Amino acid sequence: MIGVVMAVVGSVGGPLITSVATTLHVSLAAAQWTLTVSLLTGAVATPVLGRLGSGARRRPVVLGTLGVIVAGSVLTVLPLPLVPLLVGRAAQGCGLALGPLMMASAREHLDRDRAASTIAMISVASTAGVGFGYPLAGYLTDVGGIRLAYTAALGLSVVALLVALRFFPASRQPVAPAPDAAASVLLTAGVLVLLLVLGEASVWQDHLPLAVGGVVLGLLVLAAWMLRERTLANPLVDLRLLRHRAVAGANAAMLVAGVGMYLLLSCITRYVQTPSVAGYGFGLSTFTAGLFLVPFSVVGFVAGRISPWVRRYLSAAALVTAATVVVIAAFAVFAVARSTIAGPLVAMTLLGLGVGAFSAAMPAVILEVTPARETASAMGVNQVVRSIGFSLGSTLSALLLAAHTPAGALFPTDEGFTAAAWIGAAVTALALGISFTLRPRASATTAPNESAESAESAEPEGT
Repeated sequence: MIGVVMAVVGSVGGPLITSVATTLHVSLAAAQWTLTVSLLTGAVATPVLGRLGSGARRRPVVLGTLGVIVAGSVLTVLPLPLVPLLVGRAAQGCGLALGPLMMASAREHLDRDRAASTIAMISVASTAGVGFGYPLAGYLTDVGGIRLAYTAALGLSVVALLVALRFFPASRQPVAPAPDAAASVLLTAGVLVLLLVLGEASVWQDHLPLAVGGVVLGLLVLAAWMLRERTLANPLVDLRLLRHRAVAGANAAMLVAGVGMYLLLSCITRYVQTPSVAGYGFGLSTFTAGLFLVPFSVVGFVAGRISPWVRRYLSAAALVTAATVVVIAAFAVFAVARSTIAGPLVAMTLLGLGVGAFSAAMPAVILEVTPARETASAMGVNQVVRSIGFSLGSTLSALLLAAHTPAGALFPTDEGFTAAAWIGAAVTALALGISFTLRPRASATTAPNESAESAESAEPEGT
């Protein structure tokens, strides 16, 4: 429940960009930051909070983070200018970092079957939350303006805090060492630079050398972070886990698949809002276009619920492969059958099914070989990788459509959407190839989690 609420709160900024610009009399580029800043905060806070919240500090960190979110939500409701609103949205973005801590708690306190299904649903929560958050925010903005939409987000944040106070359990694990300050700063800076550059399509269009330089700078900072991590007895992220074939493959698949998934999501929402005077599109309002995400979320939620049942017959790796095939099918439907509104709707529904199943299966692939005490850290890294993939997908979508927009025209050609769809399908096909590397070796006979847990019990404390 906390995961869904935080996803709704984090997604509120998306449909309100135009309304924020007109209400506060700022440019669209400035208003865009009400969405960007929350995504950035969530991405950079995830690995730090994942390590800070390990062990006995988990409950205090979760409650403290929810308190920060409530305080930030108050700032978004007050009739203040853009800067305080951005501060509030940054605080709300911290909620995106709570997912790995939820997963760690489920893994500690529930039996194996219930933990697996709960972790799958936490992973799918972001899908369900976005689908309900977009139309809800659009409707409330049409009725009472942006402050009413942000008031709803405040109410949901308070509910999440009260639920956590009442139900979220304290950890029985020992207190983990505090994260290293230098490593935290380096990781935060590297991820922040990468996301800022990768998420700004205009920089790639107008200032390509600057964009390339930003990516190089971000990678260099992350390289410095990795060197720092190797010197620490208690690293922020246990890089040894990334050497495992399943973990490395899962993160690579998440990165590439995230590009494809968000590219298609962006293309569909933009296509259905394009006025029909362009010769295609349906001219849907922000609220109506947001309703397109409802089947995406509902089907994704159902896929997450049934994934434990499906895993009785398919391994987690095989489910990742099957989900990737469904996403490719969604691209194909959008590419060839979007002349009526049924085509994009079917494509969005298939995308929800693929994203939901993919998100539900991915934690199982990683956690099968991850010690319990590293759950939050390992899933935090995967969530950051997903954020980078989504940023790349959004930027790639904007660049492909811009390349097919005639000079002086407001909208890309219909062929531009076709090209973007097939390029996205090719990118997702690469993720499909990576997914085959996730299959366990034939000689592996150890039950899921057994090898990681036995290795953990044999590993000396503090290594």
